[in-house]
Amino acid sequence: MITGSHNKFLTTKNVAELLNVNEKMIYSLVNDKGLPATKVTGKWLFPHRLVEEWLEAHILNYTSNTCDFSSDNGLLLLAGSDDPLFQKTLSLFHAKIKDTVAFFANQGSMGGLTSMRRGLCHIGVCHLLQDDDSGYNFSIAEQELDKPPVFVNFSKREQGLLIQKGNPENIRSINDLARDDIRIVNRPLGTGTRLLLDYEIARSKIATEQIGGYDIEVSRHLDAGLEVLAGRADAAPGIRTVAGMLGIDFIPLRWERFDLLISRERFFEKGVQSFISLLHEEEFRKLAESFVGYDVSMCGKMLFPDNFITEE
Repeated sequence: MITGSHNKFLTTKNVAELLNVNEKMIYSLVNDKGLPATKVTGKWLFPHRLVEEWLEAHILNYTSNTCDFSSDNGLLLLAGSDDPLFQKTLSLFHAKIKDTVAFFANQGSMGGLTSMRRGLCHIGVCHLLQDDDSGYNFSIAEQELDKPPVFVNFSKREQGLLIQKGNPENIRSINDLARDDIRIVNRPLGTGTRLLLDYEIARSKIATEQIGGYDIEVSRHLDAGLEVLAGRADAAPGIRTVAGMLGIDFIPLRWERFDLLISRERFFEKGVQSFISLLHEEEFRKLAESFVGYDVSMCGKMLFPDNFITEE
């Protein structure tokens, strides 16, 4: 279901007034504390909803109703980014692991980090491009979480633009999205796919205000693909997997790393270990091979810290 976006963008001055600080302090908060922002046509803009979430996540004396129970007790909570292979893996988990039930909240990558910070999930599912374009997830998790988590790779996957079969509108690059005859659907603020699109737009010759449908959001990759398949959109940011599933075309932008983030205190819990162990089994590998657009050569590998097991 598509809904028009009611999210408003704040200027640097707006955020300074909201936080009651000097405007120069805002740039420090962006660089040092991960205040959510995007640079468009040389100016910083701040999604109002994400600024509010950032404020809530940084309340130091907040006592929440967190999940104090361990995943040893038969309930595994995951939150973060949507992904078709990940959803199929959850089904495989339920088929093979009878003593644990896994629940997933599709909150986008930033939502997954917020849930981790508040102790509301055991595993965060994230793919967030770092501001310096040097990699995925590490620096952003460091900014958002009190302690560095354990990073376990789930997959690499190819991000790009979903377009109609045969490319009837002759879309070749991000710049074509600003044409008057092109309309897109977008992913919600806080998702890694939306952040990647904004990053690519900021590097291009166009601005978000020029793109028809930029403020129309769908919650899942598959929903975006279905809008393109039905002809209600000419393009949408998404992953190659969805193009393969729906038989539409795809313009690649980059490969990204899709990771599982786990707090060190929870890493050796039974439910968490059962999920990670599943990633090394042949059934999972065959499942991944049934999709296009994934690379699982690093799947199940601990990316950080590399000496965590010996520390324990």
